[in-house]
Order: sequence, then C-alpha cells, then structure tokens
Amino acid sequence: MLVLNNKCNFTKNEFIDYQKELQEIAATADVILCPTAINISNFNLTNISLGAQDVSKFSKGAHTGEISASQLASYNVKYCIVGHSERRTSFHETENDINLKIKNLLENNIIPIVCLGETLLEKQENLTSEKLTNAAKKLKNNLTKEEVNKLIIAYEPLWAIGSGLIPNITELEQNLSILKQNFPHNKILYGGSIDTNNIKIFQESTLLDGYLLGGLSLNPTSLKKILKILKNN
Repeated sequence: MLVLNNKCNFTKNEFIDYQKELQEIAATADVILCPTAINISNFNLTNISLGAQDVSKFSKGAHTGEISASQLASYNVKYCIVGHSERRTSFHETENDINLKIKNLLENNIIPIVCLGETLLEKQENLTSEKLTNAAKKLKNNLTKEEVNKLIIAYEPLWAIGSGLIPNITELEQNLSILKQNFPHNKILYGGSIDTNNIKIFQESTLLDGYLLGGLSLNPTSLKKILKILKNN
C-alpha cells in the first residue's frame, strides 16, 4: 500500500497534469492519493483511490474554514490522513483532537490513516515506547474493537520528516512491534524521508504493509521507480 500525501502543492492545472502522469502507473499495490482539499473535486483517476489530508473534528456548523467528514464523503473520499506530524507541530493537534476526527470519519465510512511517532527529544531520552503506547491508548478512546480494526496506522517519527534521516532496521522493527501490540489487526505503514534508494532498507521489515510518501509523491517518475522496486521484491 502506498499513500501519496501531496501536502500543500499543485495548483488546479498542475494537479490535472499530474493526474495524467499517474494514469500511466500500473499499480501493483493499493495506491491512495491525498491531494490538497481544493483539488479533491478535480480527482478523476480510476487506478488510484481518493483520500484527504485532514478533516475537521467538528461534524458541521459555524466552523469557518473547516471541512467535515460528511463533506469529504459526498466527494467519494474513501481514506483520510489524521494526526500527521505537521498538523501536530504547526497546529498543535492533540491525541484527543485526532480521536474526534477518527470518530467523525468512521461515522461517514471513511478509513482513517492515523499517524503517530516520537520526537527527536523523546527518541534521545528513550521514551519512544512510552510515547507510542500512550498515544495508541488515547487514539482508541471510546472506539469499539471493530472500529479500531478499521484504522490504518502510519508510523511517522517526527525527527525523520523532511530531515533525510531514517531509523535503522533494528530500531524500526522494535517500534513497529510496539504498534503491533496496540494494533494487532491493522495495516501499518511507514512515513518519513523515504526515497528510491533507502526504501530497500524498509523492505527488510517483516511488519510493514506499505508507505506514506510526502515529497516523493509529487514526482510520478520516482513513484514508478518505487512501484518497480516493490514489484521486484
């Protein structure tokens, strides 16, 4: 599974041209495209599923600038990223905020792609296990087992985002194991500074089900290389 997070990129015409290139991709894995909200209505691909980058914690009402889960569902959005590190750091989102978003998405039959991970300081102070376990508990608050099992979990160490740094395979497997203990029936993805060279390192993992791609998602040529690598391994 590949989740393509376009972040705050592509004007309308740029997105239309981008989709033309994506149409040529013969996906061998589930591919989910999460464009910026304003481009959701321009989505027209049949070989790729539609996702969103975020959703409001409010169901509707006087919340200027927000986009609700029901509004996303009306555009046939099937997946939605929540808890991305950039939302946490730039917009100070908490696990409680993300939990509300998860509930709203599930009520509208949209599958949440839930991001969580440790900061550099937490990593240095050996607090990763505690951080991931506590976050998982809060994210699952008031969800049934059936609802929890619908989540896609994206391990996204905050220190790796845009830094070019990645965990070594031992560290990766250790942290993924913690997530598997808390989400034993869920698909688990990795996101953070993935490129066409280091993705082979992640393929050594026995616990990963796919990848959340940010900057790399903007380049269809690189995506084709990634898909070829995944197909051949």
